Amino acid sequence: MDEASLGKIGLGTAPLGNMYRDIPEKEVKATIDAAWDHGIRYFDTAPFYGAGLSEIRVGNALSQYNRDDFMLSTKVGRVISDEWEEKNGLFEFGRKNKVITDYSEDATLRSIEQSLERLKTDRLDFVYAHDISPDFHGDEWISKFDTARKGAFRVLTRLREEGVIKSWGIGVNTTEPIELALELEESKPDLCLQATHYTLLNHERALQRLMPAAQEKGVGIVVGAPYNSGVLVGGSHYNYQEAPSEITSKVAQIKEIAQRHQVSLKAAALQFSTAHPAVASVIPGSSRPERINEDITAIKAEIPSAFWQEMREQELVSPMAPLPIHE
Repeated sequence: MDEASLGKIGLGTAPLGNMYRDIPEKEVKATIDAAWDHGIRYFDTAPFYGAGLSEIRVGNALSQYNRDDFMLSTKVGRVISDEWEEKNGLFEFGRKNKVITDYSEDATLRSIEQSLERLKTDRLDFVYAHDISPDFHGDEWISKFDTARKGAFRVLTRLREEGVIKSWGIGVNTTEPIELALELEESKPDLCLQATHYTLLNHERALQRLMPAAQEKGVGIVVGAPYNSGVLVGGSHYNYQEAPSEITSKVAQIKEIAQRHQVSLKAAALQFSTAHPAVASVIPGSSRPERINEDITAIKAEIPSAFWQEMREQELVSPMAPLPIHE
């Protein structure tokens, strides 16, 4: 299997790190098994997701399958310590282990070694340098990026050249770090994960800058968080925060149009994100097995062109956006 075999839909496993709630092990296994049974063969995880909990759970669930039959991505930039600390925020229900942010060469190698152990595998297909972005590091993100450029990027480039990994890139919730990485003369990424910014709700900047640059450089984009962490499908979170009123109003407007055309918001969201030729795959996250069937059904659903035309007329999608309209 190679990058071309990712499939239009994979599984994002941040929720399986106990994002927002404490998820029973039985439910975790049922979710991953449901993904497998529906033909999903690409699974994305990260040390950050519950301080290694997501990786442990993904490793346990996938160990029953032939390693050659699926593709796995994880991330570097955080090392998990044996030291414990009190948690809050997204992963307050995850493991108590301290998470240390470090994009250096040594930390990158240590992170990969830890991930391989937690995932119960001898190899990784794709590795993303995780969260080198303003939303995590504020004004310091450029200095973090520079550390990664001299450390993580060079390590991952070497591992790719040695055939240890197939591809590497940046995995972030903003577009700027990927845009910056695409300009590098050395240590060039070839597959990047962009969450929250190429979605039905939020795509203007990516269309103007990220997607053209990715196409020019031949870099695939994996779209994460296609529902903007839930608000598009009935949740209260937008980009991992409580959704502001202007966002919930926009969702209500989209929902009203979707209902009139008998279109599910899941279908519209997934098919919008995958319609762009730069997109290699979309990886909605899930922690409930029944959601997998919904996602698979949604990405295959027929959406009338009249829905997209009205979305354009109401200026809810950019005139620049490729749309999944089948003549």
